[in-house]
Amino acid sequence: MTQRVINAMAPIRVCDLGGWTDTWFADTGAVLNIGVYPYAEVQIYVSESQPDAAPRITIEAENYGDRYFIEPGKIEYDRHPLLEASIDIMQLPKTLSFRINLYCAAPAGCSTGTSAAVTVALLGALDLLTPGRRTPHEIAALAHRVETEKLGLQCGIQDQLAAAYGGICFIEMFKYPYASVSQLQVPNDVWWELERRLVLVYLGHSHSSSDTHGQVIARLDRGDADKSVLEPLRRAAHAGKNAILAGDFEALGRCLIANTDGQAALHSALVSGVARDVIALAQRHGAIGWKVNGAGGDGGSLTILCGSEGERKRAFISELPQVNPGFQVIPTYLSRMGLRRWEVNS
Repeated sequence: MTQRVINAMAPIRVCDLGGWTDTWFADTGAVLNIGVYPYAEVQIYVSESQPDAAPRITIEAENYGDRYFIEPGKIEYDRHPLLEASIDIMQLPKTLSFRINLYCAAPAGCSTGTSAAVTVALLGALDLLTPGRRTPHEIAALAHRVETEKLGLQCGIQDQLAAAYGGICFIEMFKYPYASVSQLQVPNDVWWELERRLVLVYLGHSHSSSDTHGQVIARLDRGDADKSVLEPLRRAAHAGKNAILAGDFEALGRCLIANTDGQAALHSALVSGVARDVIALAQRHGAIGWKVNGAGGDGGSLTILCGSEGERKRAFISELPQVNPGFQVIPTYLSRMGLRRWEVNS
């Protein structure tokens, strides 16, 4: 029997200059980020429901080794809330049963927008089961609604947009959660050199800084809050965009450092001790920039912009386990595209 198979992929992101300014308390924002492989991957195996059986959805969260069933119309957000809420928000045909497999090679809690990439890929795939087709921007907005409306989470907008658009994205938020997105077009030699120089370092365990983030949010979400502390982050995003367009890696490195310093100004714990250990090692090997990915805090990851000498980059990577056995380099490649989805017959 012929079976419909729907595939979708969406990139994660690194180097998110201007993060924290894409939030509801920032008023306006500017973010520059870079979409990279490894992608979040989704496959949906679709079949017609049998006459004597109710439609059923099977979820296979491959990274967690978890496989379970849910019934349309009786969905609870209890095992993998992002996945369950994403299915719940879609108006799916009631005559279909399907099995959903989800996977991403990036570690969970890596601070690279992995959860948003999975959500964008899942919604993009499910969208092929419904009449009409949402644009990538609409899929990103829907993914944001899953987190904020369905799950009641506090969430910026950059991760979903990065997954939907891919490439080197410049995001200007003019009124939360509304934003315009521009993809930077650069010559191949700039693209290839940027890809060669970037190193993504996982800091050994999942990002976990809810208390620290709560303190920052409480500080900035007051009516009388002094939000000028966010301005260096916005400036870093604008300057980073100009540096990439000019192919000026030294200037880009300064933007990454300025942004990381800006994160530390929000709260010193946003740049952890282990992140500083990686930075110190990178400096000894000629790195010209570093960015704590995401909002920062304990765990997660760090992006290093290496100098021009490939041997110094390799020496840095080889010495990382000596500093901390838990440090792990995640191989990355720049992704020119964002959300991709297509259907095949199996």
